[in-house]
Amino acid sequence: MNRKLTSKFVIPLFLTPAIILFVAFIAYPVCNTIYLSFHSWKGIYGSPVNFVGMKNYLQVLQDDAFWRSLVNSFYFMVGGFVVLMPLSFGLALLITSKLRGTKLMKTAYFMPVMLSTTAVALMWVYILNPSFGVVNQLLGFLGLESLQQDWLSTPGLNIWCVVLVNEWMYAGYNMLIFAAGLVSIPSDVYEAAELDGCTGWKKLRYISVPLSKESFKIFSVLCVTGCLKAFDLVWAMTKGGPNHSSEVPASLLYNEAFTFKFFGKSSAIGVLLLILGIVLSVLVNNLLKREED
Repeated sequence: MNRKLTSKFVIPLFLTPAIILFVAFIAYPVCNTIYLSFHSWKGIYGSPVNFVGMKNYLQVLQDDAFWRSLVNSFYFMVGGFVVLMPLSFGLALLITSKLRGTKLMKTAYFMPVMLSTTAVALMWVYILNPSFGVVNQLLGFLGLESLQQDWLSTPGLNIWCVVLVNEWMYAGYNMLIFAAGLVSIPSDVYEAAELDGCTGWKKLRYISVPLSKESFKIFSVLCVTGCLKAFDLVWAMTKGGPNHSSEVPASLLYNEAFTFKFFGKSSAIGVLLLILGIVLSVLVNNLLKREED
């Protein structure tokens, strides 16, 4: 009895710090954002907070910049599934193989993840500089002057440059996710497959990929939610410009709040992103669950 009574007091005692942190840094900000999304506020302490109903949401949904930012987030998702996923899985196969130097490979491929996002962004800004950047200099050296571009200022091209830099930066992180799945596959399965004549690409197709489904599921959810909240790399490289051509929802939210002082409208963007993120995560989970069934 004493042990049961003690556990009734001890368990809530250990849970209290986590609950306090959850309420302070997640629950309260989310509730406050939802509240502000129905109000007009300039973000100044003491300034009036006026109820405007659905006006902020209507303004956001009628704003072309918002829809353009969602399209750019979709480009990030396309880059994630078309470029990042096969690249990360390929690197995972490489570092889990029996080749020599895999420890050096792990360090080299994971290095971009350990760097500051701002440092990575500035490095690529200089690499893609139209005047003295390495890319244009290399194209000029090869006699391909016609391909030289102002990579980060050309609408339609700049967002893809940021997307590819994003894939380069996070390839090492996702490599570890896939590597964890590959390492968990029993070696007996591979040995039995080799005895049955399943080698090379067949081993990859019929064993490695199917038995790594959980890793692909984790990657898919992280990719979808991560693309919706992408901000730091875009802000450091292009600041969403020129003329909103590389804007993403998070940078649009930041500008509305801290540049134009429309905290109600920016809160509405945040709520819409939250809803969209939840809906897409549920859809991805259900889709992958159906495939497993």
